Amino acid sequence: MKHGKKMTTGMLVSAVMVMLPSAAMAADPVRDYPVRPVRIVSGFQAGGSSDFLVRVLAPKLTERLGQTFIIENRPGAGGAIGANLVAKATPDGYTLIFISGAFTAHAASVNTPYDPLKDFDWITTIVTYPFVVTVRNDTPARSTAELIALAKKNPGKLNYGSVGIGSVFHLAAELFNSMAGTETVHIPYKGSPDALTDMIGGRLDFMFMTLTGASPHIRGNRIRGIAICSKERSPQMPELPPVSQVLPGYEVTSFAGMGATGGSPKPVIAKLNRELRAVMGGNDVIKQFTEAGGDMRPGSPEEMTRHVTEEIAKWRRVVKERKIAVK
Repeated sequence: MKHGKKMTTGMLVSAVMVMLPSAAMAADPVRDYPVRPVRIVSGFQAGGSSDFLVRVLAPKLTERLGQTFIIENRPGAGGAIGANLVAKATPDGYTLIFISGAFTAHAASVNTPYDPLKDFDWITTIVTYPFVVTVRNDTPARSTAELIALAKKNPGKLNYGSVGIGSVFHLAAELFNSMAGTETVHIPYKGSPDALTDMIGGRLDFMFMTLTGASPHIRGNRIRGIAICSKERSPQMPELPPVSQVLPGYEVTSFAGMGATGGSPKPVIAKLNRELRAVMGGNDVIKQFTEAGGDMRPGSPEEMTRHVTEEIAKWRRVVKERKIAVK
């Protein structure tokens, strides 16, 4: 019996010794992130310009990190459906969100089921897209100053289109009205194709558009571009002077960026930031994003957090001042 007990004790010791290396080598979901597939929630329809960006990044992250980064499209409600899903997910870095400037505009104009400032941890800005002021071809205004003069001469008569009340396109025009002291009429549309059709057809006087969306139509002489909304001229269309030359401080740029559920482990956020910046440094990625009209803007989590916070605050001021109500 004593011999049996000794054998049992020895066997237990041996088992523990065998198990110790395995325990030490067990995957840690934070230290060894990612140890399972990661989903990236996109609040856009598959095939759109913003969705294109995340579909370039996801396979690159998969290649670098050895786990599949799965894109999950959850369009609707200005991106709020997808954002709410991420806000309520487990904060472990395995549910990410890909956002555009629509996120900050939506956060400023409606009561969202999540806190846009507290329920997300931002990883990095990916690209920025300058907006451009466009007018119909037969409009006499050929500059920002002339558009302002025309609007002041005809208060409440000039109209502009947007993709909906509370959209960045809408708020960009209302910020312009606020700073220029003009009053123009907003015509909301369900999407940009319909608004653009009416612009080309001469039924809209002007419209704020992304440079990406406006460029082919400006080049094709279907509409006229008169100014860029970034602080400096854009390499894609250097002939357009900034609106800020006439309205100092005016700036409207959309953006794309990546975030995670609020409270995610800081080491995971830091690792994702490093990996995304490495991916964005690839020549093929730079080429694709630049050709799509974006300016590469990789940065720190703190920089993206500051950018999102400032954009929401800016649009909230516009919503309040212009008494914008989203039904």
